[in-house]
Amino acid sequence: MDKKSVVNESEQIQLAMQMIKLGARLQLLESQTTLSRERLIKLYKELKGVSPPKGMLPFSTDWFLTWQPNIHSSIFLNIYNFLVEYAEVKGITAIIKAYSLYLQQIEHDSDEEPVLSMTRAWTLVRFVESKMLKLHTCSCCGGKFVVNTYDLNQNYQCSLCNVPSRAGKTKKAKAESFKVVSISQ
Repeated sequence: MDKKSVVNESEQIQLAMQMIKLGARLQLLESQTTLSRERLIKLYKELKGVSPPKGMLPFSTDWFLTWQPNIHSSIFLNIYNFLVEYAEVKGITAIIKAYSLYLQQIEHDSDEEPVLSMTRAWTLVRFVESKMLKLHTCSCCGGKFVVNTYDLNQNYQCSLCNVPSRAGKTKKAKAESFKVVSISQ
């Protein structure tokens, strides 16, 4: 019978708390800690005041390749790779640190969810490790962006250099432009 370590359990709780505060889903918590599902649910409820969201985790690489998620995913993955290569941080610790730095770099209202969630960031790293996605250099600006490993990427242009026609056509952007038009009239 294994002896339970109070120190190890405390470290696992701290790790789970960090991930919950960053918005991690229950499945992510279960895969990265040794705490029981019941314990994680209690901890989640205590920190967030609500039950953890239900549903499946993202399982498709397609989301990371659409224009706005691609930009955010690329920012995160470049930060993550830098930490792994130069700060010698690994595993979930590297993901947590990279995601925290990503949140510092993007502008978002505290009321809104960031484009890239903690769970999607973890999923992105798993897709890269399984060689389904990779970073590729844009032939125009030289930045590194997330691409499908199996696509032809010889003359790849990122979505910042080659902006899609639908870019900025979100409900929020339409509402903002409506406010500007109605105020100026």
